[in-house]
Amino acid sequence: MKRKPSLKDIAEKVGVSTATVSYVLSKGKESKVSAEVSKKVKAAAKELNYQPNQIAKSLKSGKTFTIGLIVADISNPFFANIARIIEDEAAKLNYTVIFGSSDEKAEKSWDLIQFLSNRQVDGFIIAPTENSEDQIKYLKEQNIPFVLIDRFFPTINSNSVTVNNFEAAYGAVRRLIEKGSEKIGIIAYSNSLYHMRERVRGYDTVMKDHKLKVSNNWLHEIEFSDIKNGVHNAIDILLHEKPNVEAIFFATNTLAVYGLKYLDRLSVEVGKDLAVVSFDEGEAFDFYYCPLTIVKQPLGALAENAVEILIHKINDLDTKEKKVCLDTELIIRESCGRK
Repeated sequence: MKRKPSLKDIAEKVGVSTATVSYVLSKGKESKVSAEVSKKVKAAAKELNYQPNQIAKSLKSGKTFTIGLIVADISNPFFANIARIIEDEAAKLNYTVIFGSSDEKAEKSWDLIQFLSNRQVDGFIIAPTENSEDQIKYLKEQNIPFVLIDRFFPTINSNSVTVNNFEAAYGAVRRLIEKGSEKIGIIAYSNSLYHMRERVRGYDTVMKDHKLKVSNNWLHEIEFSDIKNGVHNAIDILLHEKPNVEAIFFATNTLAVYGLKYLDRLSVEVGKDLAVVSFDEGEAFDFYYCPLTIVKQPLGALAENAVEILIHKINDLDTKEKKVCLDTELIIRESCGRK
């Protein structure tokens, strides 16, 4: 087996001491040598394909330079895109990210936390599931660095990066009203998570503010375990039971994807027969015949803030909790206008 290149090999190639090579390749120590020598050392390390000994590095620093990322579903475009940005941002700081999907199940989330803790990750970025408050409290009690992303628990003081879900939903439904829709239904998930409740509250509030009556059969909350059937049943009721709606607000992109497919099967023409707005974007929307109005979340800012806050916490456990709430953008297209 070919021997791995060492600091000594780089030093001999450049003609400097191993201490100088170590200074250059250790982050933040380049000032001790000239820019020219630093450049030569880095070039030699790249040429020799030098890889630092991570075990030795971990023993010296007390860190593994790994982050555990737990999201609801890594195949969901929203979480997939966030995960990619988190991975890139972490890599800039020499961290590796280990992914896991909770499938919106508290038990699976707990299993992932235990597994990743046993792998001695330095911290977590978590999109928490319903009924996982005790897991978050456990991380706090154990002084394990973590940041909640996309969702948070108002009753627990913790690092979090989210968007203003109430304002986003309010603005999306208001746009439907401005375009002429008065009978508007909403399809959301059936859970107690704060971000979902805020989206429903935004819908309910804007309807009341515009003196529009909300029928009992216009709010539909779908079980995550049976999305397809839940969405189909909801649409059947919204379109066929009196008073039938003129518009639908989908509280997530996944709900919208299932909904749009079913509307096609029913030969309902979005943008003409029915107005539609979705919270979050999705790659599938790019191929839809009617350009879809969406609530766009700032994925880059969500991911970047989460990594920055987590690394600060890893480096200083006494850092105070930070809560970041970002604004969304309503991308207006043809699907929200019947008139």
